[in-house]
Amino acid sequence: MKMKLVYIIILLVGFAPKVLSQEVLKLEDALKIALENNYDIKLSKNDLKIDEANSTAGNAGMLPKVTANVVDNNSIQNSKQTRQDGTTTELNNAKNNSLTYGVGLDWTVFDGFKMFAKKSQLEELQKLGDSKLKLTIITKISDVTTTYFDLVQQQQQLSALDSSIVISNQRLTLAQNRYSIGKASKLEMLNAQVDLNTDQTVLLKQKESLKNTKILLNELLARDVKTEFKVDDKIDVDKNLLLPELTDLATKQNPQLEAQIINKKVAELQLKQVKANRYPTVKVNTGYNFAESQSSLGFTSSSYSRGLNYGFSASLNIFDGFAQHRNEKIAKIELENSKIAIEQQTSALNSQLESTYQTYLTNLELMQLEEKNEAIAKQNMDITLDKFKIGTITPIEFRTAQLNYINAKVRNTNTQFQAKLSEINLKELAGNLSF
Repeated sequence: MKMKLVYIIILLVGFAPKVLSQEVLKLEDALKIALENNYDIKLSKNDLKIDEANSTAGNAGMLPKVTANVVDNNSIQNSKQTRQDGTTTELNNAKNNSLTYGVGLDWTVFDGFKMFAKKSQLEELQKLGDSKLKLTIITKISDVTTTYFDLVQQQQQLSALDSSIVISNQRLTLAQNRYSIGKASKLEMLNAQVDLNTDQTVLLKQKESLKNTKILLNELLARDVKTEFKVDDKIDVDKNLLLPELTDLATKQNPQLEAQIINKKVAELQLKQVKANRYPTVKVNTGYNFAESQSSLGFTSSSYSRGLNYGFSASLNIFDGFAQHRNEKIAKIELENSKIAIEQQTSALNSQLESTYQTYLTNLELMQLEEKNEAIAKQNMDITLDKFKIGTITPIEFRTAQLNYINAKVRNTNTQFQAKLSEINLKELAGNLSF
């Protein structure tokens, strides 16, 4: 037992500087970093800003357009004029110029209520952008949470392998001592060395897997992939999820279903805009203009005017080659497709919830089973180790007990992770995944 304690102390001392130098990254902190830095979330936020900028009365055509204009024409010509009485006037390099400037207003005051449908559609598209942002955020929260708890289970497995190395080192030392006093064969010592090397190989591979998963999490957090950190050493699984509550939440909050419902409203408003083309379009216009001109040759050498102009125009589509009928038919089909998409999304969502919930329940049962198995394997390992020290069991029996304990511990941590993964998937489907 003293020798075992010595190996544990040596192992802890060897790892201590590295552990102390690493930041312990909490899940809440990881999620906050992701929400601030993740590139997909930033892109979705900018897309939403575009939708917000487009959702205006002016973009819907409800406001007048005011324009200012300036037209300045100049010319230098050689001119010759012959009047009715036969007299001739001729002038070389005659200068002529005219200047017109003013402001004008055009306003569509009626278009079959198309502008109002357009404004409502822009508002729905803004909601759709918000739904897409929500989907992106939930997806990234799911990715970060999954990767985080994957690191937790890998860290637990690494700890189990570390303890296995300690036990294998202890076994090798015992074999060497027995061999040196003639109580064991060289074969036993070599087998102990081979098993130790095998455990070290598995440990190195586990360290590699842990490192690669850390790189993946750093990428999701949009920070330097070389950033070193540790994660919590425990996986807490919510064991109180109920399928009816999840289904009710999904109906109200699932962003994909929400997007399909908004798409249906967009299609309805698109149909209204198409039907609006059957009505006349009425526009009013007004303006105030200034005009002046100068001529070196002619009856009028200069002129100047200013004043207000106003009027209105109306147009009505009487026949356009049945394009209106065709456009309305297409808009109605698109509306029907949006209804089908809602039914399809609802069916798929209920199916995913049902199957994922069954997996969740199974994983909860496996968690209890594997927890008991690990405790039994640990007890068996302790008894076997004591017997091995006094030489009452063979090295093969000892190795079997050792592997059984390690495998039971790994299975237990993996089962906890799978249960957590089921919980995350359920909350993601319900649109209720947060921190």
